[in-house]
Amino acid sequence: MTSTEDAAANVPTASRATPSFAEATRVFAKIGLLSFGGPAGQIALMHRILVDEKRWLDEPRFLHALNYCMLLPGPEAMQLATYAGWLLHGVRGGLVAGLLFVLPGAVVITALSAIYMTVGHMELVQGLLFGLKAAVLAVVLEALIKVSKRALRGGFMVALAIAAFIAIAFLKLPFPLIIAVAALCGALLHLSGYSTTASGPELRPEPTYEMPEWTKPNARRFFSTLAVWLAIWFLPLLLLHAALGNGNVFATEANFFSKMAAVTFGGAYAVLAYVAQQAVEVYGWLKPDEMLTGLGLAETTPGPLILVLVFVGFLGGARLSGLEPLIGGIAGAAVTLWFTFVPCFLWIFVGAPYVETVRNVRWLASALSAVTAAVVGIIANLAVWFALHVLFATVGELAFGPFLLPVPDWASFDGASALIAIAAGVALIRYNANMIAVLVVAALAGMAWWLTVF
Repeated sequence: MTSTEDAAANVPTASRATPSFAEATRVFAKIGLLSFGGPAGQIALMHRILVDEKRWLDEPRFLHALNYCMLLPGPEAMQLATYAGWLLHGVRGGLVAGLLFVLPGAVVITALSAIYMTVGHMELVQGLLFGLKAAVLAVVLEALIKVSKRALRGGFMVALAIAAFIAIAFLKLPFPLIIAVAALCGALLHLSGYSTTASGPELRPEPTYEMPEWTKPNARRFFSTLAVWLAIWFLPLLLLHAALGNGNVFATEANFFSKMAAVTFGGAYAVLAYVAQQAVEVYGWLKPDEMLTGLGLAETTPGPLILVLVFVGFLGGARLSGLEPLIGGIAGAAVTLWFTFVPCFLWIFVGAPYVETVRNVRWLASALSAVTAAVVGIIANLAVWFALHVLFATVGELAFGPFLLPVPDWASFDGASALIAIAAGVALIRYNANMIAVLVVAALAGMAWWLTVF
């Protein structure tokens, strides 16, 4: 690299040419449409476009933003896009960047949900979903392996993951309680002198330079922004309860997904088992195997994987609202989308000016390292839950003291599902095959099997 290029690489953000709002909008629309492949691929895409190609952000600023977003509940890639847009054009830039990251996938998953509701009973579609659900089991196992390698560093982390698995799989303790206890354990252990964070290279110091006025901490702006976004979040919630009643499915979805938005540390996989159990067993929004269908559909659409919740909300609204199914489903999808993603904007617009303070709180980093370890156990529960409902048509439950143990009916074992899941797992884990390609092939295999047998 020449000295000129070196100098350009170190030019602070504030002195670079800021893109026009229209140009930034076009680029974030492109990112939203191309954001396949999960958070790692989405973050890499943003880095390539915003740092390497457009040079709108420098490396330290991008990494600072990423670190902050990884501390937050919710989809870190969507929040990183919001943060980047906010750095460039303030609140309107953040809104546009975040919405464009989410809306393409939200439209697609809503359309797929409508198709599922209307033609999901057809044999061709049944076969396609049969193969897709089996392959999703392999996708979850791959995620479990990747997260385990990153998070389980040391005996304490392994023990915490095992404890979290037992707590959610066999004791049926609430997901938010497990996350809170894990965070408390991590913070207390840090204060006692035990390090729960993995050692690694330190980021080089942030260069000192003038940033836009809206990026600087300001008490008045903090409280006004907090008030506005809390109102945007909770006023619709209160209106739904007042207009429809506490028992209405839309009010219930608003409550449930608001809670999920506040505790979804560790990504979508961490919370899906809890969402599936609640949506199936408590609220009756969908059937056990339909959560796998939704996850498979979400894996093939752009945007964050947490968009699978839109599928859940759609089915709940379609079935329990009392409205025409398509209208109720779209309304349920809209409610889910609002209460899942509005909090993400709150975290960014309120907290981003204080990002440096948050990043340097060591006990908080330790607490979140412990949460990440607990998330491994929670994802393991998701894998077990999915495996039981993919491979067995009937799964019972046996009480053993305080524990509730799943008991599959071995006579209902589905060999075809197992074969597709194993093949998908080998392709993904052993050969690092493209996930979308694996899902497509599995869906075609399921369709061929279904049409042959049924």
